[in-house]
Amino acid sequence: MAKIVLTGVDNTEPAAAAARKAAELAAGMGARLHVLSAYGSFEAERIDVGSEELLITSEQAAQGVASDVFAGIRREFPELEVTYGAAEGNPADALVRAAEELDVDVIVVGNKRVQGLARILGSIARDVAAHAPCDVYIAHTHQRS
Repeated sequence: MAKIVLTGVDNTEPAAAAARKAAELAAGMGARLHVLSAYGSFEAERIDVGSEELLITSEQAAQGVASDVFAGIRREFPELEVTYGAAEGNPADALVRAAEELDVDVIVVGNKRVQGLARILGSIARDVAAHAPCDVYIAHTHQRS
Protein backbone atom coordinates (compact mmCIF):
# COMPACT_ATOMS: atom_id res chain seq x y z
CA MET A 1 0.00 0.00 0.00
CA ALA A 2 1.28 3.46 -0.90
CA LYS A 3 2.30 5.79 1.88
CA ILE A 4 0.34 9.03 2.25
CA VAL A 5 1.23 12.32 3.91
CA LEU A 6 -1.67 14.68 4.64
CA THR A 7 -1.50 18.40 5.27
CA GLY A 8 -4.14 21.05 5.89
CA VAL A 9 -4.00 24.48 4.30
CA ASP A 10 -5.70 27.84 4.39
CA ASN A 11 -4.78 31.21 2.89
CA THR A 12 -1.87 31.86 5.27
CA GLU A 13 1.89 31.69 4.85
CA PRO A 14 2.30 29.40 7.88
CA ALA A 15 -0.04 26.88 6.22
CA ALA A 16 1.92 27.14 2.97
CA ALA A 17 5.16 26.57 4.92
CA ALA A 18 3.67 23.47 6.56
CA ALA A 19 2.59 22.22 3.13
CA ARG A 20 6.16 22.66 1.82
CA LYS A 21 7.46 20.68 4.81
CA ALA A 22 4.84 18.01 4.13
CA ALA A 23 6.03 17.84 0.52
CA GLU A 24 9.63 17.41 1.68
CA LEU A 25 8.59 14.59 4.01
CA ALA A 26 6.47 12.90 1.35
CA ALA A 27 9.31 13.09 -1.17
CA GLY A 28 11.74 11.65 1.37
CA MET A 29 9.34 8.82 2.25
CA GLY A 30 8.43 8.05 -1.35
CA ALA A 31 4.85 8.88 -0.39
CA ARG A 32 1.94 10.68 -2.00
CA LEU A 33 0.96 14.08 -0.57
CA HIS A 34 -2.68 15.01 -0.08
CA VAL A 35 -3.44 18.71 0.47
CA LEU A 36 -6.72 19.43 2.25
CA SER A 37 -8.55 22.68 2.90
CA ALA A 38 -11.41 22.67 5.39
CA TYR A 39 -14.47 24.90 5.37
CA GLY A 40 -16.73 25.42 8.37
CA SER A 41 -20.11 24.62 6.91
CA PHE A 42 -21.56 24.52 3.43
CA GLU A 43 -22.73 27.94 2.32
CA ALA A 44 -23.74 29.13 -1.12
CA GLU A 45 -24.22 32.56 -2.63
CA ARG A 46 -25.58 33.58 -6.00
CA ILE A 47 -23.80 36.46 -7.69
CA ASP A 48 -24.92 38.28 -10.80
CA VAL A 49 -22.08 39.02 -13.20
CA GLY A 50 -23.44 40.84 -16.21
CA SER A 51 -26.14 38.64 -17.67
CA GLU A 52 -24.80 35.52 -15.93
CA GLU A 53 -25.62 34.21 -12.50
CA LEU A 54 -22.82 32.39 -10.64
CA LEU A 55 -23.20 30.09 -7.67
CA ILE A 56 -20.23 30.31 -5.31
CA THR A 57 -19.96 27.91 -2.39
CA SER A 58 -17.71 27.60 0.65
CA GLU A 59 -16.64 24.20 -0.69
CA GLN A 60 -15.51 25.79 -3.98
CA ALA A 61 -13.54 28.42 -2.08
CA ALA A 62 -11.77 25.76 0.01
CA GLN A 63 -11.12 23.70 -3.12
CA GLY A 64 -9.55 26.79 -4.68
CA VAL A 65 -7.24 27.28 -1.69
CA ALA A 66 -6.13 23.65 -1.86
CA SER A 67 -5.67 23.92 -5.63
CA ASP A 68 -3.44 27.00 -5.28
CA VAL A 69 -1.19 25.24 -2.76
CA PHE A 70 -1.21 22.12 -4.95
CA ALA A 71 0.03 24.16 -7.92
CA GLY A 72 2.87 25.66 -5.89
CA ILE A 73 3.96 22.27 -4.62
CA ARG A 74 3.82 20.77 -8.12
CA ARG A 75 6.20 23.52 -9.34
CA GLU A 76 8.62 22.99 -6.45
CA PHE A 77 8.37 19.17 -6.34
CA PRO A 78 7.58 18.08 -9.93
CA GLU A 79 8.25 14.38 -9.27
CA LEU A 80 5.98 14.19 -6.22
CA GLU A 81 2.51 12.67 -6.56
CA VAL A 82 0.14 15.26 -5.11
CA THR A 83 -3.64 15.28 -4.74
CA TYR A 84 -5.91 17.86 -3.13
CA GLY A 85 -9.42 18.37 -1.91
CA ALA A 86 -11.79 20.19 0.41
CA ALA A 87 -13.65 18.91 3.46
CA GLU A 88 -16.47 20.25 5.57
CA GLY A 89 -15.88 20.86 9.27
CA ASN A 90 -13.36 22.54 11.48
CA PRO A 91 -9.76 21.99 10.34
CA ALA A 92 -8.72 19.53 13.05
CA ASP A 93 -11.80 17.33 12.62
CA ALA A 94 -11.50 17.44 8.82
CA LEU A 95 -7.83 16.37 8.97
CA VAL A 96 -8.51 13.51 11.39
CA ARG A 97 -11.48 12.32 9.33
CA ALA A 98 -9.45 12.46 6.10
CA ALA A 99 -6.56 10.62 7.77
CA GLU A 100 -8.92 7.81 8.72
CA GLU A 101 -10.58 7.66 5.29
CA LEU A 102 -7.29 7.75 3.33
CA ASP A 103 -5.30 5.55 5.75
CA VAL A 104 -2.71 8.30 6.10
CA ASP A 105 0.76 7.63 7.54
CA VAL A 106 1.57 11.17 8.71
CA ILE A 107 -0.38 14.39 9.16
CA VAL A 108 1.67 17.59 8.89
CA VAL A 109 0.33 20.71 10.58
CA GLY A 110 1.89 24.07 11.30
CA ASN A 111 2.49 25.49 14.75
CA LYS A 112 0.27 28.50 14.12
CA ARG A 113 -1.60 29.36 17.33
CA VAL A 114 0.44 26.95 19.46
CA GLN A 115 2.16 29.72 21.41
CA GLY A 116 0.87 32.15 23.99
CA LEU A 117 -2.73 32.35 25.13
CA ALA A 118 -3.94 30.30 22.14
CA ARG A 119 -2.06 27.32 23.60
CA ILE A 120 -4.54 27.36 26.48
CA LEU A 121 -7.60 28.05 24.36
CA GLY A 122 -6.83 25.34 21.83
CA SER A 123 -5.08 24.83 18.55
CA ILE A 124 -5.45 22.78 15.42
CA ALA A 125 -2.09 21.08 16.02
CA ARG A 126 -3.05 20.05 19.55
CA ASP A 127 -6.46 18.78 18.50
CA VAL A 128 -5.05 16.81 15.56
CA ALA A 129 -2.33 15.29 17.75
CA ALA A 130 -4.92 14.26 20.34
CA HIS A 131 -7.22 12.48 17.87
CA ALA A 132 -5.12 11.42 14.86
CA PRO A 133 -5.04 7.75 13.87
CA CYS A 134 -1.42 8.18 12.73
CA ASP A 135 1.77 10.10 13.40
CA VAL A 136 1.58 13.89 13.51
CA TYR A 137 4.42 16.19 12.49
CA ILE A 138 4.17 19.76 13.76
CA ALA A 139 6.20 21.98 11.43
CA HIS A 140 7.77 25.13 12.84
CA THR A 141 5.98 27.75 10.73
CA HIS A 142 5.25 30.61 13.08
CA GLN A 143 7.94 32.84 14.52
CA ARG A 144 7.49 34.20 18.03
CA SER A 145 6.97 37.92 18.18
